[in-house]
Amino acid sequence: MNMTQDVSGASGHPTLFTPLRLGEMELPNRIVMAPLTRLRASTDGMPTSLMTTYYRQRASMGLIVTEGTWPVLEGRTWIGQPSISTTKQVDGWKRIADAVHDAGGRIAMQIMHGGRVSHPSLTLSGRVVAPSAIAGPYPIRTPGGKAQAPIPHTLLENEIRQLVEQFVAASRRAIDAGMDAVELHGANGYLIHQFFSPAANRRHDTYGGSAENRARFAIEVTRAVAREIGGSRTAIRLSPANPIQAMDEFNQADVQETYCSYARAVAPLGLAFLDILHEDPKGSLVQAIRQYAGSPLIVNTGFQHLTTRESAIAQMASGAGDAVGVGRAAIANPDLVDRWKAEYPLNVPDQMTFYTPGAHGYTDYPMMA
Repeated sequence: MNMTQDVSGASGHPTLFTPLRLGEMELPNRIVMAPLTRLRASTDGMPTSLMTTYYRQRASMGLIVTEGTWPVLEGRTWIGQPSISTTKQVDGWKRIADAVHDAGGRIAMQIMHGGRVSHPSLTLSGRVVAPSAIAGPYPIRTPGGKAQAPIPHTLLENEIRQLVEQFVAASRRAIDAGMDAVELHGANGYLIHQFFSPAANRRHDTYGGSAENRARFAIEVTRAVAREIGGSRTAIRLSPANPIQAMDEFNQADVQETYCSYARAVAPLGLAFLDILHEDPKGSLVQAIRQYAGSPLIVNTGFQHLTTRESAIAQMASGAGDAVGVGRAAIANPDLVDRWKAEYPLNVPDQMTFYTPGAHGYTDYPMMA
């Protein structure tokens, strides 16, 4: 069977187990492991051998998207979060990419700058940065315990240009490490999302004010990364109208124009995929972004709506997206694809171990009997 051809289900749409092409990648199925923060890297962001085991175990997924990985120290959000800022870290990620590939899998790195969702004790620069001097809504986990979210430094235009280049350099390092693609983290209240949202972006220059201006930073980062590694290896995660981290995108017309401005601008790049987190993937907002961008769509219904086998099948049957992102089920079931194929019972994820160190709740979930 040609990997780029669709095998349709009864609905006429591809099924979860239909092959799919995303940019340069040929996926054997449409079940995508969502980016999942697990905090098992070393304190300096170095990927570990435990992470190699974790990702290799999940290589049967159509695609693995790694946890959010900081491009520069000032973009770090948590201790234990991995980095792609040094040559040594490139070597560590190469071991992970090689292990996934040797097991028959495909892996994309999510590159994440936390922006205001950080603390000077994490960034070690004496500051945190954001589009505007508006503190985040929640305490920050620091090495010394929880601390009040600091008021961020408002990025100057020359600093924004430097940030774009930092995303580019990190993306190049990710590809040099053997990653099949890069996913920019433009969702969930982190730096790129902070530029999108009028709740965090109160600027009056070319990066703020209008919907088009608030989309500008994301557009510039995406274009620059695509120039460096190719549009077919570049992707982005978005969470439009998601109020997480006080993004408060409640004005529907403004949200539509902001994200469609982005989608129209990046359409010529031929992005590998869009990864959109939204409770209604079939709705007009998500589908407009999909149409304008013209890229394959991975749908994910978000933190409050657990993705099950039944809901994933329904999403594919409805034509809402080209693939389905899965989070918690992928944490607890390294062999999720086989379990869903066989309608086999699932392991239950242990939420108490999501962010704790060590193998327990990370690499010790049992495979199918």
